[in-house]
Amino acid sequence: MQFIFSNHVLDTSHQELSCGGEGVPVEPQVFNLLLYLIENRDRVVSKDDLFDNIWEGRIVSESTLTSRINAVRKAVGDSGRDQRLVRTIARKGFRFVGDVRVSQPEMKPGEGSANHSNKDNLASLDRPAIAVLPFTNMSEEPEQEYFSDGISEDIVTALSKLRWFYVIARNSSFVYKRKSVHLKQIGEELGVGYVVDGSVRKDGDRVRIAVQLNDVTTGSHIWAERYDRSLADVFAVQDEIAQAIVAAIEPQLYAAENFRAQRKPPDSMDAWDLVMRALSHYWRVTRQDNMVAQALLEKAIDIDPNYGQALGVLASCHTFSAHMGWETMAKAVPVAERAALAAIRADSEDAWAHYALASVYLFNRRFEDSLAEFELALGLNPNFSPARGYYGVALTYCGRWEEGDRAARHALRLSPRDPFAAIYCGVAAYSQFVGRNYEEAMRLSREALRHRADFVGAHRVLTAAAAAGGFNDVASAALKELRRVQPDISLEWISNEMPFKHEEDRVCYLDGFRRAGLR
Repeated sequence: MQFIFSNHVLDTSHQELSCGGEGVPVEPQVFNLLLYLIENRDRVVSKDDLFDNIWEGRIVSESTLTSRINAVRKAVGDSGRDQRLVRTIARKGFRFVGDVRVSQPEMKPGEGSANHSNKDNLASLDRPAIAVLPFTNMSEEPEQEYFSDGISEDIVTALSKLRWFYVIARNSSFVYKRKSVHLKQIGEELGVGYVVDGSVRKDGDRVRIAVQLNDVTTGSHIWAERYDRSLADVFAVQDEIAQAIVAAIEPQLYAAENFRAQRKPPDSMDAWDLVMRALSHYWRVTRQDNMVAQALLEKAIDIDPNYGQALGVLASCHTFSAHMGWETMAKAVPVAERAALAAIRADSEDAWAHYALASVYLFNRRFEDSLAEFELALGLNPNFSPARGYYGVALTYCGRWEEGDRAARHALRLSPRDPFAAIYCGVAAYSQFVGRNYEEAMRLSREALRHRADFVGAHRVLTAAAAAGGFNDVASAALKELRRVQPDISLEWISNEMPFKHEEDRVCYLDGFRRAGLR
């Protein structure tokens, strides 16, 4: 879509601002701010509106807001004195007052519905998209693989704290581990313009980290560096790398935000080592690996009882295990709650802890608290795809199925190639069931099962949706498979264990199972 005003064109399809046919350089946040003012030109936009929609609820200083408004005015040839297009309304906010005409843009060569790729879709976020590939383990010991993975994952987390970047989730970028794939192909498959890759060589108490930032369009190296440090300095090295990547992609952004990826390192490198091992198991998404991860995390906590990340991931292991049916909720929820609360006390900015506590509150029917914790986790790490997906579950259990469906699909978009993809599809399937769209719920359930045949949640939705939609043969076959993966399934279990907020949703779900033949 194009917004035409004065001598300017704001093109949302191509993320461009032009004046008289010439491109106007504009930072992503300034573009977003101008677009928001134009889209809401029929009213005065308050400062709170801008904080919520441009800064995603993050309160910033008056000077920052003023500088961004001034940048918008400069981009469109306006000024604070003239206010021909962007007017300040005293004590109320701002309003775009220029005459605006709206039209559809012409397609650029090579564009069209048949040619839309992941990158076309991601571009609508108005942010640079970046993927961090798993760093290559150059050490002689293969068992040190988890160490290089841990370095990569920590850089993903550090970059994700900066809202200006669209950072592809770790699960998607790690599918390229030990694969020789051209950068251009990675860019097309993940929809990114930048790729970070590197290597880690660990030798005794020394570590050498080589890292480079690549432009996938040109194939050129934008920036490269090598770090030789003692292991005691590894956290500082990760911060340096994250800062350098930001500076290389958007120098103006770096200067404006003074980005610094803060983290709280544990008191013991041994504890960090155990957490990295645990995460390498957690992401394999199997029952056995989840149990191994729990054991490793408990060892880390024995070494450092106040290690927030270890506590947060341990809590997440237990809540995920309960979601998957690997642990009973009666066993998992109390352990997860204690660990999550301890993690938050140790580090209130640990997204894993808030994500786990959100699930605990959902299981305990504390619906508003659950949603608030999910939102806090996503505020701390907007690219945390599991939190985004399970936020969709919580919204749907609260009856807000359309929002739940959007959250699940957003999780898939954050991590387009993800071992959790089955779960996100299953969440979307359940959302469609609550919306009484049974055929779509069946389709999404089957898609989830295509990813993971053992995902019990998708089996449940497929059974209920098929029966509710009158597909009796499908429902009968689905129930048989459901009983195979969840032998103790019963109407009583569904009624007691699934946290429906609204009675009509519970009754509808149970009725589907009754029609399928469950007792």
